[in-house]
Amino acid sequence: MIRRATRLMLCAALPLALAAAAPAPVEVTIDAGAERRPISPLIYGVGFAPTATLRDLNLPLNRSGGNSASLYNWRINARNAGKDWFFESLACSEDIFDQHGEGFIALSKAAGAEAMLTIPMIGWVARLDAGRKPLASFSIGKYGLQQEADLDGFTSAGNGITIDGTPISDNDPNDAAEPSSPEDQAEWVRQLVAKWGGAAHGGLRYYIMDNEPSFWHGIHRDVHPEGAHAREVADKVKTYAAMVKAIDPQALVVAPEEWGWGGYRYSGFDQQYADTHGFDHAPDRTNQTEGMDYLPWLLTQWKAAGHPVDVVSVHYYPQGGEYREKGDDVSREMQLRRNRSTRDLWDQSYHNPTWINDTVALIPRLRRWVDTYYHPGTPIALTEYNWGAETTMNGATAQADLLGIFGREGLDLAARWAAPAPGSPTYLAFKLYRNYDGKNSTFGDQSVAARAPDPDTLATFAALRASDGALTVVAINKQIDAPAPLRLTLARFAAAGAVESYRLVDGKLAPLPPTDYSGGGLATELPPQSVTLFVLRGASTSPPALRR
Repeated sequence: MIRRATRLMLCAALPLALAAAAPAPVEVTIDAGAERRPISPLIYGVGFAPTATLRDLNLPLNRSGGNSASLYNWRINARNAGKDWFFESLACSEDIFDQHGEGFIALSKAAGAEAMLTIPMIGWVARLDAGRKPLASFSIGKYGLQQEADLDGFTSAGNGITIDGTPISDNDPNDAAEPSSPEDQAEWVRQLVAKWGGAAHGGLRYYIMDNEPSFWHGIHRDVHPEGAHAREVADKVKTYAAMVKAIDPQALVVAPEEWGWGGYRYSGFDQQYADTHGFDHAPDRTNQTEGMDYLPWLLTQWKAAGHPVDVVSVHYYPQGGEYREKGDDVSREMQLRRNRSTRDLWDQSYHNPTWINDTVALIPRLRRWVDTYYHPGTPIALTEYNWGAETTMNGATAQADLLGIFGREGLDLAARWAAPAPGSPTYLAFKLYRNYDGKNSTFGDQSVAARAPDPDTLATFAALRASDGALTVVAINKQIDAPAPLRLTLARFAAAGAVESYRLVDGKLAPLPPTDYSGGGLATELPPQSVTLFVLRGASTSPPALRR
């Protein structure tokens, strides 16, 4: 009897225990009448995408830039990536990542996308040997053995570091480059306009002013060994911007393309100085920017010159190891860090725990700087970013989170570095926003309020779509191994209607069975590491084809 009674008590208690263990639904409120803000379609850009990718993802913006662009020679179609690849000057090939000229405009236009092209300002461009053969800035034959060499390619090219670890500092920049001036680049712009027309007539619209000038001394020390002074960059942007606009007054100039946190606050000269002396008494901050951070000071100089820059642009990569050029870290700890670190773009209460050791809040910070020190309302751009783990669902949830943040926070342009590999989870995250049904259907174009309690585990974004009145909602379950029960509550939108759903999970994007919602909301469960798009249509927002 005792055993039977105990067994009965356990059986009676079991459902209660299970009920207690079941997680409560995450309550998310979507208010279609609150926090309305237009979403720029240009936030869905990438770098170096081929035509097929631009078409499949329905992308409106394609950027050509990066370190190779600083020394791109349009006359001979040659580039030099500097430190990234043994300081070699190379002829551009058909490889998409070598496209910096007219071919890039052509492939972008073939997909209906705007191209962004980089104008070198560094003062040098790549030079080739006879027969379009490569040249090396730090030739082993001329400067002796070095710590590394391009053993699989151009074996004469060294890395500019002697065997004992001393950087070679007395090289001749003419070894693999030749001087360039605003007049040289003006001829290129005139040729582009002659072939494609001006910006107002379908020609090239965006001209980028070089790439990460405050780090020229690191990437391109073969031709610019001294860190760029704040005044040098301010003046060069004014000069080259005036050159572009004299040829095509409707063209848009994009600058300063700085690399990240250090490049927002200190000039290249001060960054180089700090390598040895630290940032105390940084010379440019003392003598040129009058104590101001470098980027806001640039804005004051450009404003004093009129309106030379039309889009204020920066780059940003998370600094906790989330992105690596090779060998992404996908440990559990890093995945959780990747989930959190997207806060750097928007959260004014989030303290970055890396060497930055500050609150970044990049989009509101950049907006504030531009509105305070330049012309209020000037578009702001993030023209390079990458959160890593492209081939994993953790990378896909991060990318989906970023695209949602861009729209909600009012960023004007963005270009991921670079286009994700076709079919990868990150590629499909773009597709969920831009072509989820294969018919170029997109996330909405007017952001509205979507309030979730913890965006590190479940992030939500919502937008109205002008073309059909639908409410689109993206729900991202970032949790590595736990599903997320979700309850969406709708305010100021139809209380009942039809729902289309599309889900990215396990590296695959597929539609879910259509259903209905009622009672001013819907309840569902999101799988671990998944991104789900809901397209809600009330009785008044049904597509025309479905109306009777």
